[in-house]
Amino acid sequence: MRNKKEKITVQVSNSMQEKKRKGARSIKEIPEDILEQLNRGEIETANLVEFLGIDARVLLETVLTQQNRKEYLQPILEQIDRLDKHTFVTINATIGEGLYEQTAGHRDCGFLPAISTHPSDLVRSWATVLIGRNSALNMEQTLQNIRPFAADKHFNVRECAWSAVRHNIIQNLDESIRILSGWAKDKDENIRRFASEATRPRGVWCEQIAVLKENPEAGLPILEPLKSDPSGYVQNSVGNWLNDAGKTQPGFVRNLCRRWEKESGTKETAYIIKRALRTIDKVQ
Repeated sequence: MRNKKEKITVQVSNSMQEKKRKGARSIKEIPEDILEQLNRGEIETANLVEFLGIDARVLLETVLTQQNRKEYLQPILEQIDRLDKHTFVTINATIGEGLYEQTAGHRDCGFLPAISTHPSDLVRSWATVLIGRNSALNMEQTLQNIRPFAADKHFNVRECAWSAVRHNIIQNLDESIRILSGWAKDKDENIRRFASEATRPRGVWCEQIAVLKENPEAGLPILEPLKSDPSGYVQNSVGNWLNDAGKTQPGFVRNLCRRWEKESGTKETAYIIKRALRTIDKVQ
């Protein structure tokens, strides 16, 4: 019994240390043992620097070997070699696309579930691409399948989740807004934030949504439930959503902010309004 208790204590202690681990400030500063664990997919990244520092090719080979799908590796590596630019973004996008093509070609329905709960946040991010690329899914199914990743404990996975299905959302905007308006009322702040972030008119490093740039009022079913959200994570997204819209429809954003100010006198709404108007106020 004593040994069992000691083992549990050690496991808890190691877990606490992992949670407290701070990431390096540059890729060169990532400790060798940490980088090896990241490349083997044994631990999650502590920050963006570690995320960018992973050797995706090594991690891919490790995962495919573990999952007894080594035959997928060479075709994907050949796709990477043909890239004009070998950046972290292009390599990982190619891996996600390649995994989708390989699993679809082999009618492999087991691979996605196998990596959806992988210890590595980068591997779980690859899983989001498989969902976004699956044209056999309708919009409701796509969002249902991406939802666990939208609620993932790791920021990187959550960012990849909305990015992976953004094109699908744009192609099915009315239906997506209808579904995501329900997500905007969810008890999970990550789900509420996904509803806002995935539909931002401009967003960051992503395809823009022309309809919402010109007619941002179409996004009100998502925005209205969030106008006084208690989560700063959500507030920032809503403020950014309206800041995006204000670059093409400043009148809409000003009028909405005036209305919200009258309807909701909370500090949360005040913060969203300030963030929403930051570009408009600079211009005028």
